[in-house]
Amino acid sequence: MHNDSTKDKKTLQSMKQSFDQIAQQYDSQRQRLIPCFDAFYGTAVELASTYPSSNLSPPRILDLGAGTGLLSAYMLQVFPGAELTLIDLSEEMLSKAKERLSVQSNVQYEIADYTRHDMNDSYDLIVSGLSIHHLADDEKQQLFHSIYHNLKPGGLFINADQVLGHTERIEALYKTDWQTKVESSDLSRKAIQASYDRCKFDRMATLHNQLQWLSNSGLEDVDCVFKSYNFVVIQAWKPQ
Repeated sequence: MHNDSTKDKKTLQSMKQSFDQIAQQYDSQRQRLIPCFDAFYGTAVELASTYPSSNLSPPRILDLGAGTGLLSAYMLQVFPGAELTLIDLSEEMLSKAKERLSVQSNVQYEIADYTRHDMNDSYDLIVSGLSIHHLADDEKQQLFHSIYHNLKPGGLFINADQVLGHTERIEALYKTDWQTKVESSDLSRKAIQASYDRCKFDRMATLHNQLQWLSNSGLEDVDCVFKSYNFVVIQAWKPQ
């Protein structure tokens, strides 16, 4: 989708190594690092349940930046017979996903950078959790166009992610709130510092811009249905 550069490759490799290292502890830390964890993921599940699925034809679901498979596992609560494809850069994270989803038969795992991955396929739902904020603005826009083309008519995109504050004051508020809550958690100092270090990979965009880019891609009924400071859950539908 875009040209490689030495810097991009180094950043990509560094990010991969960082998430490889945290894979074993990622799930146990996630609830402390996402202060609104239950409502955040719960909203994604509620949105998925609005998709008109039939038991005769279980949906095909693509999980972008699937990590340890948490969001995919939530999708299986709604669609137990779904056919899942999980894509992630980190082999270690996907290994945890394989453990989590080991009893599921209709699951494929792909170790890849999904911005460079040829997704010439069609899906009923495309979902992503805490991944797209690592992409540059142009990559986000290109990805949204790719999502449009890879959704079936009437398909649903759900993105549970983080956004940039649209003013300096609001962005400072977001950062302060998150850091205050993380610092008051029972995470170790080492774990907290590691989470701060991973923030160097963040390339967040404002909510307004992302809603506009999704609409520009051809998706419709684009909306942010949950927001707690910089944690948001966004939906977008492909027209029938």
